[in-house]
Amino acid sequence: MSTDVTAGLLERAVQLALRAPSVHNTQPWRWRLRAREVELHADPARHLPGTDPDRRDLVISCGAALHHLRVAAAGFGGAVEIDRFPDPDHLWHLATVRLVDGQPDRAAAALFGQLARRHTDRRRYSPEPVPAAHVAALVERAGELGVVAVPVTDSAVLTRMTDVLGRAAREQRHEPGYLAELLMWTRRYADAADGVPPTAVPVRTGQWDEPELQRFPSGTLSPGRGLGPDGGLLMVLATPEDDLAARLAAGEATSAVLLTATRGGLATDPLSQAVEMPTAREGLRSALRIAEHPQLVIRLGFPAPGAPPLEPTPRRPLRSVLLHP
Repeated sequence: MSTDVTAGLLERAVQLALRAPSVHNTQPWRWRLRAREVELHADPARHLPGTDPDRRDLVISCGAALHHLRVAAAGFGGAVEIDRFPDPDHLWHLATVRLVDGQPDRAAAALFGQLARRHTDRRRYSPEPVPAAHVAALVERAGELGVVAVPVTDSAVLTRMTDVLGRAAREQRHEPGYLAELLMWTRRYADAADGVPPTAVPVRTGQWDEPELQRFPSGTLSPGRGLGPDGGLLMVLATPEDDLAARLAAGEATSAVLLTATRGGLATDPLSQAVEMPTAREGLRSALRIAEHPQLVIRLGFPAPGAPPLEPTPRRPLRSVLLHP
């Protein structure tokens, strides 16, 4: 790989990786940049103990950033290798990404243009159903990263699933610290570089059956025109194991699914709340009749007719997330 290609490549890739989704937009990652490698570290200072007691969301968020980095590097023409959990004595050092000689990952490079286009869309979706070919492509992308993607297309399964999630959402409201964290990260100060602003949360209109897991207070985002059923579907990402490595992989698969869905014209909404309660996770396994461990639920569908473009949610500047070499 020529010096012209590598100069500043990783810094530019990290800059784009900061666009990754994260729980409450906490952006719980830190990066250490060197000439030909970059380290990804989880940032425990941005852990939400009331919302995410076992740090599942923390690691999944970082996994999404890791995959965003991989896509960005490939898009800039760089080939990389990834060493996950390279230091057993420092578990929050999640990965080291190194530039290597060779051709960039073509599948990753194909998603490069979606890094700036992907936004979480919490509004209702169009009545138009998601085509089976789109769903199959998302399942395949997750499988390539060792993660099982389960689309919920059976009405009986969906009924069992929504019952489980509704109970878990009601229980979570009584968890110590949960409501305080929700308020803190959805009502940030002016010009905050993190958190979920009101402009990213739709106005509650009562005109559709909003998922009970839409936990954020009513915002200012226009929900779009038209009534009728929401044609979106839920997809559960699950892993054979439930350790740190599995959660990191789930985060990488989350990024791959979201970016692939965006390329296919779909809107997406990760629902981390669905798996933050142990009762919900076990209930999901039972409802779906799977042996794997649920890690995240993603809602996806076509944008509603007349829905205005989404504004980018804030991100911290690169200097704020870099560790000293």
